[in-house]
Amino acid sequence: MKRNHWRALTAGSLLLLAVLMSREADAREKSLADQLVGTWTLVLVDNVLPDGKRVQLYGAEPQGRLIFDGQGRYSLHILRAGRARFASSDKNQGTPEENQSTVRGTNSHFGRYSVNEKERTLTFHIDHASFPNWEGTEQRRTFTLTGDELKYIVPAPTTGGTGTVGEVKWRRAK
Repeated sequence: MKRNHWRALTAGSLLLLAVLMSREADAREKSLADQLVGTWTLVLVDNVLPDGKRVQLYGAEPQGRLIFDGQGRYSLHILRAGRARFASSDKNQGTPEENQSTVRGTNSHFGRYSVNEKERTLTFHIDHASFPNWEGTEQRRTFTLTGDELKYIVPAPTTGGTGTVGEVKWRRAK
């Protein structure tokens, strides 16, 4: 009886080890594009000024989601936490100040994406965006992917001036 118990325990341990090693091998074999597929939660979105100073464009606790599907489509949404509500329940009746605050507190775009494995770049091929100047453009980002963290650099953010770069960090949603 004892002998069979140890055999079963050993066999189960070996099976578990094989499954874990297989998953690790699968992760190593996946392309970067495949590793991006899924839902990501925003961690930070900062502008880094030429002197190294950081500006938190969407506050200390920005909110956001980035979704990559397996067919090359994406959807990205960034929002400032704690945005003020409009006095009217009709967004068409917003005051100039309410509208300005909303525009400054959001960044959304969607379209297709591509990954250059060799250069480790991610390109957003933007169909539509909350910043209309980006519609129909391609936005290229160098990126790193470490475990469940995705970080990319925005070489020419829409605010901040010459020499400013954006840094955006996402964590894979659980």
